[in-house]
Amino acid sequence: MWHPIKHFVTITRHRHAVCRHCFKAGIGIRGLLHDLSKYSPSEFISGMKYYEGNRSPNERERETLGFSEAWMHHKGRNRHHFEYWNDVNPATKMYAPVKMPLVFLKEMFCDRVAASKIYQGSNYTKAHPLEYFKRGKAADFMHKDTAEMLEKLLTMLKEEGEETTFKYIRELKEY
Repeated sequence: MWHPIKHFVTITRHRHAVCRHCFKAGIGIRGLLHDLSKYSPSEFISGMKYYEGNRSPNERERETLGFSEAWMHHKGRNRHHFEYWNDVNPATKMYAPVKMPLVFLKEMFCDRVAASKIYQGSNYTKAHPLEYFKRGKAADFMHKDTAEMLEKLLTMLKEEGEETTFKYIRELKEY
């Protein structure tokens, strides 16, 4: 069953949460631009069709079709996803992860925290984003430095909370 209103509300709530986090992180413009492609027909139609409410519709689309066309579109247009940062290594002539620029790493952190809050609802804890990161084994597919910094930020969130973590992120100039 298609859920256009529920999907619209979910992606808009998520985008607004990311926007709030981006302002806390000192990258407000990234929050304003965050995930606009989700409103494009390529992503929105799949989102309506595969909406479940407790996880990304991309997961259901992937289970149904064997891949997610919406995700393929999304990751190629949104630089806050580590999957965007893969290119052919000149030495090996094979695809390899590239270190993400700091501004997109910060946005990725904000995105992951907001997604955990939206999908976990009242069950959210500050440990959820780190648990999701480790469970998904994303670090295996990221540039080593990017994975290490993201895990550091997610661990800081779990152990020290949002105020301390966002202050650290605002002051972070390189990694």
